[in-house]
Amino acid sequence: MIHSFLRSIGFREMKKSSDVYELLEEIINHPDIQQAEVDQNGNTFIECKKEFGDGIGIAVCGDYLDNTEFHMQYYYPYLLGTSDSTWEPVEIERHAEKESYAGICDDVRLGVTLIFYVQNHTEVMRERKLAGHYRNGVSATLSGLASYGKILLPIQKTAEQIEQRRKSDEHRIHLITEAREGNPVAMEHLTLQDMDVYTSLSRRVMREDIFSIVESSFMPYGIESDQYTVLGEILDCRKISNHMTGEEIWNIALNCNNILFDVCINAKDLLGEPAIGRRLRAQIWLQGKINY
Repeated sequence: MIHSFLRSIGFREMKKSSDVYELLEEIINHPDIQQAEVDQNGNTFIECKKEFGDGIGIAVCGDYLDNTEFHMQYYYPYLLGTSDSTWEPVEIERHAEKESYAGICDDVRLGVTLIFYVQNHTEVMRERKLAGHYRNGVSATLSGLASYGKILLPIQKTAEQIEQRRKSDEHRIHLITEAREGNPVAMEHLTLQDMDVYTSLSRRVMREDIFSIVESSFMPYGIESDQYTVLGEILDCRKISNHMTGEEIWNIALNCNNILFDVCINAKDLLGEPAIGRRLRAQIWLQGKINY
């Protein structure tokens, strides 16, 4: 019953299920926000949210039995993002066992399918009721809860190297876009480019540390589709506290493969001191708000 990422928002020391139940009862009885919507089966879906710090909180979802007693189905901790992370169309897939959703997005900056846990359930249900089907979002505001993290020093680069990297990224995005449209020349160029990168990396890794070569990365982690290992540049960072437990949390704005999103991590789970320009390597549970 104890969520793996409760620690990320300041409940690191909460280890007893009885304490969690007491906390959830408080949220149900005294929510900051309560939203209701009718699901596709005609049941009234209720979502109660309560904040425990700046942008961090817990959502409890369920329905009413006989219109009187609230029945909790599940809960999840969350971090509210602050900027639109992707402007690619976002598809929605309902989870099989409960009334929750996954957002699916093919962002050309990553080159892989991005899957995240949707935060605004009731809005998704409302849009489905109006349109008769799940509508794609026009953008998504992403955020991540980290269970563990480490601060790395930045890679030293000249202005010429930064400009060369920018042009290379733009060219790769163009090739990926063309390849998705079926252009065989673009597919061939991408294959050759990947082979060149692999060859260069194989040579350099013999005498250099891998994190001095790889500046940024976004890799799936484990068997759950919305968890990732990320490595990105810190754009901003600030320390906030959980006003219930007093635990300190780092809220870090990250640039990972040119995708901007916020990550929060318990200060006790972070090795090193975050600062603008340094890098964060962390294991995260990716969440997001779908924008219509």
